[in-house]
Amino acid sequence: MRVSFTKYQGTGNDFIMLNNMSRDYSDLSIEQVSFLCYRKLGIGADGLIIVSESNIADFHIDYYNSDGSQSFCGNGARCSIAFAKEIGIINSETRFDAIDGIHSASIIGDIVRLEMLSVDKIESIGEDFFVETGSPHYVHLKRDDSSDIITYGRRIRHSERYEKEGVNVNYLNKISNNSIEVETYERGVENETLSCGTGVTACALVQMKIHSEIDKVNVQTKGGNLTVEAERNQSGGFKNIWLSGPTKRVFDGSINV
Repeated sequence: MRVSFTKYQGTGNDFIMLNNMSRDYSDLSIEQVSFLCYRKLGIGADGLIIVSESNIADFHIDYYNSDGSQSFCGNGARCSIAFAKEIGIINSETRFDAIDGIHSASIIGDIVRLEMLSVDKIESIGEDFFVETGSPHYVHLKRDDSSDIITYGRRIRHSERYEKEGVNVNYLNKISNNSIEVETYERGVENETLSCGTGVTACALVQMKIHSEIDKVNVQTKGGNLTVEAERNQSGGFKNIWLSGPTKRVFDGSINV
């Protein structure tokens, strides 16, 4: 099968985008997804996104990690907005559905603002935190003696608690009350990525939990800068969560699978 694709990146998180509005790629297998994402023999990407028709929104996205597992991806969703506009599905405002439900978004230039689902609870685990932001995230406040994120991330991800389902692992490094640095080890990729939208969101919400006076956090990743805004709800969680940042179309191509 010949696959036509567009490559996008959002703050260094890179994705293969497939236009499935004509249902050309509905039967793509997990093995084919993994091959396409494989950087040695395929196209190479952190994940693959299939954009299809939806009966309840402007379009539907299926997100696959590079190992073929599925989840919600914040940067991937932002890139899908830019791709949907490029192929003429949407204009500047949209609603789409994903594995975790309906999301709203807007795009101005290369900046995509994405509504994340509400977070009802941030779980404390000793001095660390667990946050579900469409994907599960473990957040550790980085110290001067912390090991590299790959070593630490693998240890937490393969710990007894998370071995079966997996978890994304993040270092949160405070710059100021409303500015942080984030490093992420992603399950499914099983490595560090330059950026992770759901991880950035999780870390920003932890920062807001620690510093109750702030409702917007600027986040630096190795792939670029993002912002997260949110409102607190009565349960101690957060609502009206918005993740914003740049996206970029990298190249188009086709490949046999």
